Amino acid sequence: MKLGFLVDLNLCMGCKGCEIACKVENEVPLSTWRLRVKYIDLGTFPDTRRSFTPLRCNHCESAPCERICPVSALHYLENGIVNIDSDRCIGCAGCMMACPYGAIYMDPETNTADKCTYCAHRIESGMMPACVVACPVEANIFGDLEDDHSNISLYIMEHKGAVQVRKPEKHTTPTHFYVGGGNQTLNPLAHQRIEGYNLFNNITHLEHVGDKNHGILDRFLAPFVGHDRLDNSSLIESATSEQSHEQEGGH
Repeated sequence: MKLGFLVDLNLCMGCKGCEIACKVENEVPLSTWRLRVKYIDLGTFPDTRRSFTPLRCNHCESAPCERICPVSALHYLENGIVNIDSDRCIGCAGCMMACPYGAIYMDPETNTADKCTYCAHRIESGMMPACVVACPVEANIFGDLEDDHSNISLYIMEHKGAVQVRKPEKHTTPTHFYVGGGNQTLNPLAHQRIEGYNLFNNITHLEHVGDKNHGILDRFLAPFVGHDRLDNSSLIESATSEQSHEQEGGH
């Protein structure tokens, strides 16, 4: 058995139900993610559209994260899933740097690496990954790649020639596939802004930063002495006056 994942980007509508289901199922901390849905805008007005792409661990057959881990916290299961053992992880972040897909994060609560495991605990119990169950349009397709009659194998054969993977030039042999969406959804370098359609067409520069009539010293002392113009001499006079007052008072 070799489990794989396929997302039909022609069906994905960007509801982020998979993203939420993943966070809830795996108790993913805030500010981190195992699965996220990115979007890009394509075309020029008025002929425009928005394309969504779920991103998760690719469970590569030649996973650089698994090879670099010094304590074998990242390891292969018999079904092909690249699993992670948080009890063995020492938090060196080597896997995070090795992963070309940015799919691994450091759990801020345990200080150990974590990532998508295709919900290995659910699969062990005979259930599907949480994101597959949550998708309202069945854009997420999961199954055994070695079974010619599985849903994912039939889908790949049906869309032969249109199946893509992320960063094929890395030669990691992902078991996570995409159908539809075009090259721009998976290749950031292929998506470029057309000249004249930038977010800011007329870019200017500030003549100065902050109030040009107030210097750094003024901004530092403003809460205490108001907004009148100060210079170094006034600061020195203030310090001298305070020192004289202390000597007169005998303190």
